[in-house]
Amino acid sequence: MSIDKIINNLPTSPGVYQFFDRSGKILYVGKAKNLKNRVSSYFNKKKYESFKTKKLAIQVYEIKHIVVESEIDALLLENNLIKEYKPKYNILLKDDKTFPWICIKNEPFPRIFSTRKRISDGSDYFGPYTSALMVRTLLNLIRQIYQIRTCNLLLNKENIESKKYKVCLEYHIGNCKAPCEEKQSSEEYLESIVQIRDILKGNLQNVIEYLHATMINYSNKYQFEEAEKIKQKIEILDKFKSKSTIVNTKISNVDVFSYIEESDLIFVNFIKVINGAIVQSHTVELTKKLDETKEELLLFAVFDIRTKVFSNSKEILVPFHLDNLEDIEFIVPKIGDKKKLLELSERNARQFANQVNILKNEYSEKMKKNSILETAMIDLRLKEIPVHIECFDNSNIQGSSPVASCVVFLNGKPAKKEYRHFHVKTVIGANDFASMEEIIFRRYKRMMDEEKKLPQLIVIDGGKGQLSAAVKSLEKLNLYGKIAILGIAKRLEELYFPNDSVPLYLDKNSKTLKLIQQLRNEAHRFGITFHREIRTKQMFENSLEKLDGIGKITVEKLIKKFGSIEQIKEKKIEEIEEIVPKKIALKILDFLNENYKK
Repeated sequence: MSIDKIINNLPTSPGVYQFFDRSGKILYVGKAKNLKNRVSSYFNKKKYESFKTKKLAIQVYEIKHIVVESEIDALLLENNLIKEYKPKYNILLKDDKTFPWICIKNEPFPRIFSTRKRISDGSDYFGPYTSALMVRTLLNLIRQIYQIRTCNLLLNKENIESKKYKVCLEYHIGNCKAPCEEKQSSEEYLESIVQIRDILKGNLQNVIEYLHATMINYSNKYQFEEAEKIKQKIEILDKFKSKSTIVNTKISNVDVFSYIEESDLIFVNFIKVINGAIVQSHTVELTKKLDETKEELLLFAVFDIRTKVFSNSKEILVPFHLDNLEDIEFIVPKIGDKKKLLELSERNARQFANQVNILKNEYSEKMKKNSILETAMIDLRLKEIPVHIECFDNSNIQGSSPVASCVVFLNGKPAKKEYRHFHVKTVIGANDFASMEEIIFRRYKRMMDEEKKLPQLIVIDGGKGQLSAAVKSLEKLNLYGKIAILGIAKRLEELYFPNDSVPLYLDKNSKTLKLIQQLRNEAHRFGITFHREIRTKQMFENSLEKLDGIGKITVEKLIKKFGSIEQIKEKKIEEIEEIVPKKIALKILDFLNENYKK
């Protein structure tokens, strides 16, 4: 049957329609107040709102429909079919959570616990809660106030009377009154359960009033210890109530939905309010697939969330007009406490959207870094992605104060806390090859001794000679072949590999070359800075020793005590006098102010 004939035979009543392609695959599920009018709108257009809608219409080969009694039924059926078939062109709702419940088990001495499964065994289930934290908070509150058992024992009359069970640690520490040994009656236990049901329904005030009357009764009977225990329970409930109350307690049972849109992403936040207290909050993310209006998107989210949390509220606060449905009233508040609730919901939606955007940016940045490192792996013929790279550089000026630097890049970025300086210890004079051999050996011998994770790539600032020296140390440590290593020569940016006399030349715009240059430049900067600090300190020490009355031991004491030239300059004469006489202290300060001006 042709599409036109199918449309002509559609009813004008509410229902759900399904579009299928030639292979029988479901493409789209939609709802309609009038099936015939809505479906025909896809196929009698000369101009479509978007390319996606046009593409959908072209692919439709078969149309099926289901007639329902009302628009609410259509919404619920549409929601269920979308979840089951996940059609390509339908709104994508990113939310597959199974929400937790609080269960009061149907048994002689009911246990109270959280669960994600509902079983039809006569037990009472409260929720579902969109926050596991709320579940834990409520359970902790209940256990603070009431001594409810946490064991799984079968506490029927026969087992209790036959003395089958013995009291456990929970009894001894005061968390349970031991109904297992008849130390607590069923009537007393079930009285607590009645109050707990009220708390879970949000009727805190009823419980507080009952406890207050009980406290007065104990007090009148001069049972002050029992009255004090009840008073403590009331205080716990009052504290919890003050934390959870947001607006007027006359707002008894209301659902709040806010809507914000960013590009093709929509965020809808839901807040459940009972007696002025927020008892549930949840945000979902939707992705537009066609030209759905904001009204359609919000309505879809409203019914999806309400179905999941089993909400039966007759009043729903929304940010823009929606048509009322049977016994459900949509309200757009303009002022007052209800407006504040809607604003609170919107803030939650925006916070969720910001978190999603941050995560997406982080993921995008990570993918970008991974892309660079994957390119480097290919360009440098590595066996694995170089997530951890270390680069070494020697620094000496006319053979004096030889030092070396090691910089570390993790995931393509400098990890400055991992940078290291080295004083060359075993090499005399300006011997860069021997210095590099010493530093590489010391660095990786220590890392192996400390069982630290080794890098995937080592970069040496230098040509064949320095690379060969570094390889010698890796061979001594039995690491050669286990860690990739290369050298970069400054003049032509040649990359040298061990046992290969022909260098590798990368394009000057290559991301891999730029990464290696960044490593080399950072190692050079770090090494030069360290070398300058050492030379300045040596010059300072040598200059001070030339002053009358100051020897090497005195200079060492000053350096040990104050650390640097700048710090000594900032000290008062009295502080320097602790190490040297006042005359010498004045001489030192005059010298520093004259020769080490900022």
